[in-house]
Amino acid sequence: MSALEAVLRRDRSVVVAALAIVTAVAWADLVWLANDMSMGGMDMTGFRMVPAGQGWMMPVGAPWHPIEFGAVFAMWVVMMIGMMTPSVAPMILVYARIGRQAAGEDRPFAASAWFALGYLLSWTGFSIAATFAQWALQRAALLTPMMGSASNVLGAAVLIIAGVYQWTPFKDACLSYCQSPLGFVLRYGFRREPTGALALGFRHGLYCIGCCWAVMAILFVAGVMNLFWIAALAALVLVEKVAPFGRVVSRLAGIAFVVGGARLLTQSS
Repeated sequence: MSALEAVLRRDRSVVVAALAIVTAVAWADLVWLANDMSMGGMDMTGFRMVPAGQGWMMPVGAPWHPIEFGAVFAMWVVMMIGMMTPSVAPMILVYARIGRQAAGEDRPFAASAWFALGYLLSWTGFSIAATFAQWALQRAALLTPMMGSASNVLGAAVLIIAGVYQWTPFKDACLSYCQSPLGFVLRYGFRREPTGALALGFRHGLYCIGCCWAVMAILFVAGVMNLFWIAALAALVLVEKVAPFGRVVSRLAGIAFVVGGARLLTQSS
């Protein structure tokens, strides 16, 4: 094994370990928050839980305070890190490998950490939007204390929209870049300066948001802190992006979402 190959292998191991640690910490925090919000199965009628890990609750009709906005926003950021980091790992590994090779040729790229940070910043922007969506739904009394849909009509609408979106050309276009790290690189290239790498990661994140936003919206149906559904949707996103049959899985999931939405509609009538 050449010295360069040894460095490349070690570089890959460091990146994989870093991504695994970030994902594990995010999931540990989600488990902690979910356990805190369960309150031992207590009846929470008339109250809403604040996902801060402190057992906080507020009357359903009370306005949100800045600290609650902050707690909900932090929850969404951690959730997106836990759900999306595994699926972006192939792209970051491609970036790190080619960057290391370029460094060996005295043409170094910005560190892959800048690309990863840009990617996560895009999902931070999504988390801001999700926080305001949760606030609006809470204000309209459409969420349960555990942040799931309190309306079959709302739940059905979200599921049907998500299911139909899985079949749209826009979903296909965004997913194609998520599935093909090399294709993304060939179109947009690499950046030698940190700000360029940050912007490149942010751009890749926007494609992933375009691919997955409707799937994430399903959390408002199943329960934003329902760990089973968080894991299930994260697994769906991962399979969509990395499996050779990911597009088939995506469309089958779309059919399942529409069927689930139709069932909710029949229950509301």
